Order: sequence, then C-alpha cells, then structure tokens
Amino acid sequence: MGHHLEGKNSIVPLIDRLNKYPIGLPDSDKLRRILAILFSEEEAFIASRFPLTEATLAELVRATGWDSSKLKDKLEEMAEKGLVMDSTYGGKTFYLLLPGLIGFFELTFMKQRSDLPVAELAQLMTEYMYGDPEQKMGREFFAGKTPLTRSLAYEEHIPVSSQAATYESAREIIKNAGYGAIGMCYCRHKKEHLNETCKKKAPTKEICISLGTAAKFMVRRGFAEYRSTEQLLAILEKARDLRLTHITDNIRHKPSFICNCCSCCCELLGGVLQGFPLGVAKTNYTLQVAGETCLGCGLCQKACNVAALETVEVENGKRKKIMQVLGDNCLGCGACISACPSKSLSLVYAAGRPVPPEKKKDLFRQILKEKKKLTPFILDGIKKKIRRSLKMG
Repeated sequence: MGHHLEGKNSIVPLIDRLNKYPIGLPDSDKLRRILAILFSEEEAFIASRFPLTEATLAELVRATGWDSSKLKDKLEEMAEKGLVMDSTYGGKTFYLLLPGLIGFFELTFMKQRSDLPVAELAQLMTEYMYGDPEQKMGREFFAGKTPLTRSLAYEEHIPVSSQAATYESAREIIKNAGYGAIGMCYCRHKKEHLNETCKKKAPTKEICISLGTAAKFMVRRGFAEYRSTEQLLAILEKARDLRLTHITDNIRHKPSFICNCCSCCCELLGGVLQGFPLGVAKTNYTLQVAGETCLGCGLCQKACNVAALETVEVENGKRKKIMQVLGDNCLGCGACISACPSKSLSLVYAAGRPVPPEKKKDLFRQILKEKKKLTPFILDGIKKKIRRSLKMG
C-alpha cells in the first residue's frame, strides 16, 4: 500500500485525470499520500486512462492496453473499493471513474474498512481540506459561481403564500427517486477516527440517503442498505428533529443524495463556515426575525448549522438584545426555527435566487464552462461517438 508514492509515476497522471472533473483535486504532498493509499499502482494507471464519461470494458481495454479478463477483475476490485462506479444498461456494463469529491473520498468512510489505515486517512483528508493556508481545495470546491450542492428548506416552514417547486421538497425528491438507500455519514465517521463526536448527537449510521442509480450501486457494493420510501421519509423526520440541514445535488431532476448535515462535522457546511458563504446554493427562502417578540436568547444561534445568526442590541423604548440574520450565510433551510421559544422566526421568499440546472450533466457542463475546462469533455464525447459509429458501421 502506498508503494508507488516515491516514484509518483502513476500518481501524477491520476491527479491530472481527476483534475478534468468539474471539482478537481489540487496537487499537494497530502493528496499524493491519500491517493497512494487508496489506489494501487495498477489501479492508478487504469484510472488515469479513463475517458471523461462512462466507458465499456472494450473501450477501457483500448485505453489501457490490458487483457480484457485481467482488466475486468481489476475494475471489479476498484468498484468494491468505491473508486469506480459500475452500472448496467441494455445488457452492457459501463464504468465511470468517480471524482474525489463528491466521490471516492466519501465512499472511503461509508463502510467499515479493515483494508485501509482509516485513522491516517481521516487526518490526511482533514488537513488536505482545511489545513492549507491558501485554501486551494476550499476554493476549488466552494468558490465557483455555480455550487455543486444546494440546501433544502424544511417544508413545514415554507410560507403558505409561496409556490414551492417539487425540486425544493426533500419529501418529493425521495418519493420520485424510484429507489433509495441509507448509509453511513462520511463526515461523522471520519470525525470518529479523529476522536471527535457530533455536538448535535446526530448518528453516524443510517442517516445519509442515496437515491436512484447511485443508491443501487452503493447497495450492491456494500456502502448502503436499501430502504423503502416510507423508511426514508422517517429518517428525514429524524434529521429534522435533530435540526440538521438537508443538502442535495444542485439540480432539479432526480438528485442522487440527501445528506443530513450539522455544523460540527459536515464538510459541505464547513466550507460555508470557512469563508465560502456561497459554496452551498441557498433555498428560495431566507430567515426573518420578528424583533418585537424576539427574546435574544440565542437558542436559534446554537441550532443554526452555518453561523447565520448573531446577537445585536437595539433601542426599542429600552435597550434589548435580539437576534439578527447574516444573509450571506443563511441557507434558508429553517433548521433553527423550532428552537425559538417565542416563535419569532419564519422563512420568507427570497427573490432572484438562481434556478438549479435541470440534470447532473447540465450542472457539470455549467461548472466546467465557468472553470474553462469544458473543451476536453466535448472532444471526449465527439471521439466516443465517432468510435461507436465506426464500430456500428
């Protein structure tokens, strides 16, 4: 394990390949160590040769020069490790190299592992994400114009006068997914290996929801367990009782997950707290405080997962403390509302918020275009169409 770290012959091409994704992995010694632990030298070579979209075994044989049987066995191992996602359509199996984030970083801690030095990985990943004074990974993930993820509002707090779209409803997303599973929270599991526990006492197991094709892959490979729609909705309610924030893909059509996040563990919300307030897309709502009834007790501030509330003093006949919303940070999730003893908090419609892209491919294209990385994806798609048309001809 890690035997190819010194020569770096297979690690550098792997990093180059991963950096062609919408969210790349800025190079560093810590990243190279992480990849050297997760990928064997052969796996790193195969991964570096992956096209930018899903590929068949025959296409990967051409890309790698490997024997078909040997490559198939190695891809099976990589899928078991959560490095590659395999799916079957029309009798054919397609393979997709997973990105680092959101991808194999998370899957590393989404099941119990005896094949990896998880404590070392937990420390390395934390330092890689947050230990760089230049915040290279933070800027890569959170500083783009279009966020990869978005928050969802608690539906019971959405104003009656507001026409909430289906894509804004966590319940509707689950009901429309067709298949769902429940798994271990990557963030809280990683924290446990750093001897830290969730301050909201949120569970590590059976809390994060995967949906659709991604859920089927995760169940098949032991990263999650199937749950019925009713069971998933019950988990959603449990998360709301714990005042967690729902985070999903920043798309309208069939998101692949709903994470239930806290401020102390979640890396997505950690980005907001680390100085990237626009790193997670906000809902179409924002929090409003009724100053005349607010007690200034600060319970909502403790419940908030993104430090979006502060105490201020106001003159109202006599000086008093009330809570004030920090609009740049507020996700509009409503997780804090039930904590208010005087019912002084409510969600109000926030006009002008961007509409999420329709599908994941649209989201990826948008981010790639903004980062001026779209051309390789276009060329890769053209080459693949030409090869397949020649084969059919």
